[in-house]
Amino acid sequence: MNPLDKSRLLLRYESAGVEVNQKNTPVERESGVLVEDLKWLWPRLLACRDEVLAEVELKKRSEEPPEHKKPLDSRFIDLPERLLSSEKAVLDGIRTTADEFAKGLERVVVLGIGGSYMGTRALFEACCHPYHNELSRSQRGNRPRLYFEGNNVDNDAVFGLLELLRSEPAADWGIVVISKSGSTLETAVAFRIFVEALKEHCQNRQVKTGDRILAVSQENSRLWRLCRQLGVPENHMFAFPEDVGGRFSVLSAVGLVPAAILGLNVEELLQGACAANRAFSVNDINNNPILRYVAICHLMESRRGASIRVLSTWGKRLEAVGLWYDQLLSESLGKNGQGATPLTVVNTRDLHSRGQQHQEGRRDKLFTNLWAERPSLPTVAIPKWEFDDDQLNKIAGKSLSDVLQAARQGTTRAYAEDLRRSAEIILPQIEERTLGELFQFLMLATVVEGRLIGINPYGQPGVEAYKRHMQQLLNQ
Repeated sequence: MNPLDKSRLLLRYESAGVEVNQKNTPVERESGVLVEDLKWLWPRLLACRDEVLAEVELKKRSEEPPEHKKPLDSRFIDLPERLLSSEKAVLDGIRTTADEFAKGLERVVVLGIGGSYMGTRALFEACCHPYHNELSRSQRGNRPRLYFEGNNVDNDAVFGLLELLRSEPAADWGIVVISKSGSTLETAVAFRIFVEALKEHCQNRQVKTGDRILAVSQENSRLWRLCRQLGVPENHMFAFPEDVGGRFSVLSAVGLVPAAILGLNVEELLQGACAANRAFSVNDINNNPILRYVAICHLMESRRGASIRVLSTWGKRLEAVGLWYDQLLSESLGKNGQGATPLTVVNTRDLHSRGQQHQEGRRDKLFTNLWAERPSLPTVAIPKWEFDDDQLNKIAGKSLSDVLQAARQGTTRAYAEDLRRSAEIILPQIEERTLGELFQFLMLATVVEGRLIGINPYGQPGVEAYKRHMQQLLNQ
């Protein structure tokens, strides 16, 4: 029985190239992964899996990791189980505070960058109505509209959002600020700017500014201290979990606080992640899709030169999941001259921009199709008209889901005919449980691959250089 059963998330490899055409032409030698290679790699993958799990146990014992393993932010792995059991009080506090915070607010601005906002954006776009912010209050389930800032230093975008917030003085709004260190410049600057606007709004509404702020940060960080000075209540401040890196934090307070504000089912998110953890522990090569995905990715890169990982999301709602994964893969594996390059595309949109290069360009890509078997909303059918100049009557009655499925199957078939390999990650439906499972699936796969290629998947020393130079320039 597949631990990731059909009610949740499936990973299929039938089209991933696990066989080689018998003709053995030069072109065919460039593509495909041998079953023998999978079997050869499997003991190494199991050893890496066991190493990753042993790292969690080391952290549980509060032991100092060896120097070559520092930093070691491995506690994201058992975090879902902890939040559903021993740390249930933390989860209850998140849900209670988020529900109360959401009640009286028309708009909430989430301030964060990188891992402090990308997971929330992925959840928002995947699990909420596609036009959530345009719906009435009742249509939104009595939840606020959500906006993102602090993820760039774009003057016009910030001015535009401030202008929107000030355009309806009677519409109450609040801030959720997320920063692990509390010192990330983009988020810190945005926090100061938006707090000033919030102070003005709260003064006019005769409410306390601190009551309109939620914060997620390390205890006693700069942000933590600032929030106390601003009068933010203690139950509005959530600790960033120890030994969890920013890009691995989506299933902590970082992602759960905004998700709860939106009314998403945070328990289902965590249950999905627990299901991925259970699948990860299986030794069988046929029933551990996480390790099989690592095997396909690694062998396609090391044996076939597929150094670009294209995550083809079929439908707009999963694009932000792909952008979240871009950061996860880039910061975790892009070290010491190694690491595949991630690329997210949305189809069928990007078939009309990147499709030509993917079909006939360099053979340096592995395509992973990410799609849902069923739409989350009622299906839309193509109508039949009396006139037919657009020649669509022959497919009248088919749904847009039928058209998308035909496009996906046709694209995969076209790639296969030219020996361009693809894998598939299939969600039965886009919902909280499958998203939680998908997040954990991809995080575990990334960490295992890091150990497999001999690099530390935690930390991101390469991004510190630009920060240092930027600060020097600003201080001149």
